[in-house]
Order: sequence, then structure tokens, then C-alpha cells
Amino acid sequence: MWLRSPFSHQRSEDDSVRYGLTIAATVGVLAIATVLRGFVGTPLAYILLFPVVVFSALACGIGPSAVAVALALAGLRYWFITPLHSLRVPDSPQSICLLAFLFASAGVIALGEARRRDNQRLQKGQAELEDRVRERTADLDAANNSLRDLSARLLQSQDEERRRLARELHDSVGQLLAGLSMNLANVRGDIERLNKAANALTDSEALVQEMSKEVRTISHLLHPPLLDEAGLDSAIRWYVEGFAQRSQIKVNLDLPNELGRLPRDIETAVFRVVQECFTNIHRHSGSPTATIRLRRQDGEVFVEIADQGRGIPQEKRETIALNGAPGVGIRGMRERIRQLGGTLEVRSNSSGTISGTIIAAHLPISEASGGQDDSKLPDTSSTAAA
Repeated sequence: MWLRSPFSHQRSEDDSVRYGLTIAATVGVLAIATVLRGFVGTPLAYILLFPVVVFSALACGIGPSAVAVALALAGLRYWFITPLHSLRVPDSPQSICLLAFLFASAGVIALGEARRRDNQRLQKGQAELEDRVRERTADLDAANNSLRDLSARLLQSQDEERRRLARELHDSVGQLLAGLSMNLANVRGDIERLNKAANALTDSEALVQEMSKEVRTISHLLHPPLLDEAGLDSAIRWYVEGFAQRSQIKVNLDLPNELGRLPRDIETAVFRVVQECFTNIHRHSGSPTATIRLRRQDGEVFVEIADQGRGIPQEKRETIALNGAPGVGIRGMRERIRQLGGTLEVRSNSSGTISGTIIAAHLPISEASGGQDDSKLPDTSSTAAA
């Protein structure tokens, strides 16, 4: 036994509907014309049957249209042309009317079939165009995913290089400077009788101490040890204290009493966002004060940095709205937060009585990331502080 596929079954049902609709419409019009024949006459049947043929040609196809014409001709001959209820060949005037109806119906069927085929070609072309659009969309999504992966790998490589430089400065140059400082101190004790030499040595010691302090500061700014040892709370307090001394900008801290430890990648990301924001405040805003708020609740970390400075100009805000960020700093922060599943919002006003900029970041706390080995996790970074 032959089995019908779903497609053939659906096509069979469509054919049945089209033929059934055509036959029902033709029979119904013949019945109406028969009822009204005593009032109007035979021409009414031609007038009523012709729209049925037009409808069949436009909506149902050439097969149902041919069936409609055949039924119409048979009904006209049997019920409306004398002798009634007979299928004998009618006289010349009636035959001419039937032939005219037949030719007019054939013309309508031909026009309707041509239009249906044009519609089918248009639908086929539209389907092909939609397929191409879907393919191009898939290619674009694949390219965007590759770009995101490349950006993530670039940030990881940058962070690893900064960590290596920080360790090298601390372990090698810092130790050498400490040894040099001790040697100079010993020499200074031996030649105190020489005032000029003593003064020179004093200046040299001061320079060495300053150099050691600067190297230690740079090393800590590249990757502060407090971030790994004491956590985000202590690292932010240490950084803000040094920033306020160097920049003379008053910083208001709004931190919880018990923040606790967070996964290392989240602590690093929040610290780098704070670092980048305070760098921009010092360089661009001209604000005398700044505020940092940090909260941890409902499985999320929220950090907000605000100033009362000049704000971001209108053209740069439009660039941020269209392209995501005007420069490397904000783009790096946004990409860093996005890699951890969070969001970064930039709000600024550079006109009117109220001005300033607010950077707000939300990060979900992933419990899985908190248990990974710290030595294998990348310490992502942004830019050095002011």
C-alpha cells in the first residue's frame, strides 16, 4: 500500500477545498438564478455566473475554473435555454451567447492563471531573499562572536603582562634599590667627616628613597597586593587615599562595613573600573570632589562613581549611545564588565545648573568562579591611576 507524505496530504486537502468551493459557488449561483428567472430572465444567469468564473480563476486555479465553466455551461443549457431540461444543441442566438460566455471565461481564466503564476514567482523570490538575509545574519553573528572572543583574549593577555611587570619590578628592581640604599647608608656613616660628601650622600639617599617609593607605587598600581591578600575593600581604601593625596581631590567613600571576599575576577574588574573612573576624573572633569558607592546584595555587586565636574560633551555622549564608547577607557570598562555578565551605565550632563558624570556597574556574583585557583585566573586590568 502506498503511503502519502504530509506534503501530498496537505496538497490533496487544498485541492479538495478549491474544487469544493468552486462547485458550491457555481451550483449556488445557478440555484439563485433559477429562482429569479421568472422575474428577470435568462441574461441574469450569465451576469451572475461570470463573477463565479472570475473568482475561480483568481483564487482557485485553472482546474477549478474549468470545472466552474463546464458546470455553468451545463446549467445554462439545461435550465435557462429552451427547450428547458434538455441538452440538445440550441438555436443560433443561444449558441452564440454560450460561445461568447465560453470565450470570455477562457480569457478570464488565462489572465487569472498568468497572475497566479506571477504571484508564485514573486513568493518564490521573496522566500529566496529571506533565506539570503538569514544566511547573512548568521554570518554577521558569527563575526561578532569571533570579535568578542578576540577582545576577551586581548584583555587577558594585557592583564597577564601587567602582572608580570609588577612582579619583576617588585622582585628585582625593588630589591636592588633596597640593597643600594643600605650600602649608601653604610658609606655615609664612614664619611660623615666630609661635609660635602655627606650632603651628597644625603641627597642620594633621598633620591633612592623617592625612587624606591615611586617603583613601589607603580608596582602597586599595576596590581596592588592588597587586592589578592586583603580583598576589594582594603584595596579601594588604599588606592583612594593615595589618589586623594596626589590629586588634591576630596573623595567620599560609601562602603559597607562587611563586604567580604568576592571571586577574584570580580574584585579585579571592580577595582579596574574604579581606577579608570578616578583617572578620568583627575584628567578631564575638573571636579573638586568625587564619590564612590559599593554595595553587595541579592547575589550582585553594585559600584557607582560620581563627580561634579564638567561632564561629557554632547558629541561624545552621542558617540557612546551609537557606538558604545568614544575611547579606549570606557570601551575597556564596558567590555570587562560584559565579559563577567554585568552591565555598565554612563550618565553625564555637561550643561545647565547640574553637571557631572556617573558611572554605574552591576555584576552578578558567580559562585562557580569563586572557587577556582587564583594562579590560573587572569587578572584583567584597565589603565594606571592618575
